[in-house]
Amino acid sequence: MSNLTSAVPASTRPTLVDSIFHRTLALDLALVAAGAGLTAIAAQIVVPLWPVPMTMQTFAVLLVGTILGPLRAVLSMALYLMLGFVGLPVFAEGLSGNIFGLSTGGFLIGFVLAVALVGRLAERAWDRRFVGTLVSFSAGTVVMYAVGLPWLYASLSNFGPAVWQDYLGYDSVLAATLGTGVLPFLLGDLLKALLAAAVIPLAWRGVKRLERSRDAD
Repeated sequence: MSNLTSAVPASTRPTLVDSIFHRTLALDLALVAAGAGLTAIAAQIVVPLWPVPMTMQTFAVLLVGTILGPLRAVLSMALYLMLGFVGLPVFAEGLSGNIFGLSTGGFLIGFVLAVALVGRLAERAWDRRFVGTLVSFSAGTVVMYAVGLPWLYASLSNFGPAVWQDYLGYDSVLAATLGTGVLPFLLGDLLKALLAAAVIPLAWRGVKRLERSRDAD
C-alpha cells in the first residue's frame, strides 16, 4: 500500500492537493500532520470570549477537510485531538487535556464529522465552484453546531444559574447556549465561507492552467 487511498471509492475525484502532488504514503502522513498543525495554530488566533472563544480554527478545519479529502482529514483531526489530550496546548487559548472537561468539547468532536463531510463533497468536486464551496463550508459549519451546541447546553446546565444567569446574564440555559455559542459567530462563519468560496475555486483554476501548460510542453 503506497498511500491512504484504499478506503476511497474509485469513482471519487482528486482533491486540490492531489491535483498538485503525486500521492505517496510519506506525503499523506505529512499532510495529516500539517492539517493538525494548521488547526492548532489557527486555534491560537483568538478573541477571548467565554464559554466559546472566537478563533480561526473552524476555517482551518474546513479548509483541511476540503483540501485533504475525508480520510486524511479525519486522521488529521484525530491527531489534533490526541495532541491536546496528551497535554500539548493546541486547543483554543492554549488549552489541552480531556475534551470531556471542556465546554467546547462538542465542537472539537464536531471537527471530525465536519471534515468527513466537506472532504467527501470535495471528492465530488463541490469545491471547484463558488456556490458548491459556499454550501460545503456552510454544511460543515452546521455539523459543528449540531454536535457542539447540545454539549454546550449540557455544560451550562451543569454550571447552574450562577453562571448562565448571574454571570452571563441570560434567563435560561437555552438562551445562554444560543447567545454564547451561535449569535457571536454567525457573521464570522459567513465571511469564512465566502472567503473559501472565493479562494478555493480560484486555486482550482490555477491548477488547471498549470496542467494545460504542462500538457503543452
